[in-house]
Amino acid sequence: MSSLDIKEEIKKCAEDPVYFMCKYINVIHPIKGVVPFHLFEFQKRIVSEVGENRFNIIRKFRQAGVTTICAAYSLWSIIFKKHHYVMVVSIGDRESTAFLGRVMDMYYDLPRWLQPEIREKNKHTLLLSSGSKIKSQPAGAGRGESVSHLIVDEAAFVEKMRAFWAAIYPTISTGGKATLLSTVNGMSNLYYELYRDAQLAKNNFNIVDITWPEHPDYTEKWSEETKGNMPHRLWLQEYECEFLGTGDTFIDYQTLRKVVENVSDEYYSMYAGALRVFEDPIPYHEYVIGADASYGREFDYSAFHVINLYDGKQVAEFHSNTMGLKDFAKTLADVGRKYNSAYVAPERNGLGIALVESLFEDLEYENMWMDDKGEFGVKVDTKSREIILGDLEDALRTNKLDIRSRRLADELTTFIITENGKVEADEGYNDDLVMSLAHAAHVAKDVTKRSPGMPTKATPQDGDVNRQEVAKQSTWIPTTNSKYNDPEIDEYLSWLNN
Repeated sequence: MSSLDIKEEIKKCAEDPVYFMCKYINVIHPIKGVVPFHLFEFQKRIVSEVGENRFNIIRKFRQAGVTTICAAYSLWSIIFKKHHYVMVVSIGDRESTAFLGRVMDMYYDLPRWLQPEIREKNKHTLLLSSGSKIKSQPAGAGRGESVSHLIVDEAAFVEKMRAFWAAIYPTISTGGKATLLSTVNGMSNLYYELYRDAQLAKNNFNIVDITWPEHPDYTEKWSEETKGNMPHRLWLQEYECEFLGTGDTFIDYQTLRKVVENVSDEYYSMYAGALRVFEDPIPYHEYVIGADASYGREFDYSAFHVINLYDGKQVAEFHSNTMGLKDFAKTLADVGRKYNSAYVAPERNGLGIALVESLFEDLEYENMWMDDKGEFGVKVDTKSREIILGDLEDALRTNKLDIRSRRLADELTTFIITENGKVEADEGYNDDLVMSLAHAAHVAKDVTKRSPGMPTKATPQDGDVNRQEVAKQSTWIPTTNSKYNDPEIDEYLSWLNN
């Protein structure tokens, strides 16, 4: 090439990163080896979006080549821009080293006239004679450094992403760019929150969604074969980019989707918005209230749910982190009386003991639920917690519970199984609504086992109680096994049911 041709090529490359990548960047194909980087249309769209928008959040499927695009775009940036600082953050040191290694491979494959002199190079940093550099590292560093373009790879999987984002954001707040890319990892992480807020126009991130059918090699035949070779949840996470029910959620995807799709915003509020009432009490129906207490000092929440034992509907919900214990007890008693003297079942641990005493002794609430030892409330220890959560999972999965609350649904999406096998809210999230619902599900199951007959549904014509249809229609069907194991009592209970 003549010097004039070279100048023309440099100009074309500087003006168009897609042209630069397609003509001069080589990549390693897992089967074909080293090949020219011919971008697919969806990959070109990513480059265009990143170039045109300051903040981008990319939701990608597995093996979409987005990390390779970011490596090529970063190299293009430091070659053709002066004093441009690209910081790339990966989930670990191995990944960050691999990213810069990919950049270096691309650099060495360029013609000499496209290679600015290297001033500094190690496993984490590449500094060129243009004064521009790429620094690739795990999350943690970066505070105080002025960044031109921040790229976070697999942002949904970066540990302590929230703390890192708080530390690094000031370095790009005066004009720097940010690109967050990831496959999905449930809904209990900053990546999801930024994506959700972008959908709601609550931040400045531009959403870039790419889907597997956009990849020419991913056909319907390929998808059927791939789905058959992996768990459904993994397919949803890796290829369908589905936030809901992926990650390590305790409740499965299908059940979570059913819960989320069934939530309702039709309610009225009481107690300064803490109590949401979806349905007023129905005469002759029985209700159960599962409760979990807090100190009301804004650290955690006091919560309870009112569940209709006849059809499993969640008819009311309370959630507050400012109400003190005495006021919470009074609210619980008032709501319990309103709902036909509902069974009230607080957690009987720590602060819950004081709540039980306040309800029974001070407020003289008459329908406190008792366990099989004759003690008020739900005792929670390691063994019973597994049983209680199992009752919750079963009730949700088998449609024994009809959930209305959006804020409860949100808590269920961040209620996970940790690496050590414990079931709890993910870090930075609450599970007060979930646990109080678990108490309600556990007690509802117990009440139906003990009761000789379930609550009955009044007919709209005359208000009479239709007691003969109860066992057939009730969501919480009573068991046919008697807890008493006494033929005489069994005969008596059978007579009552008829």
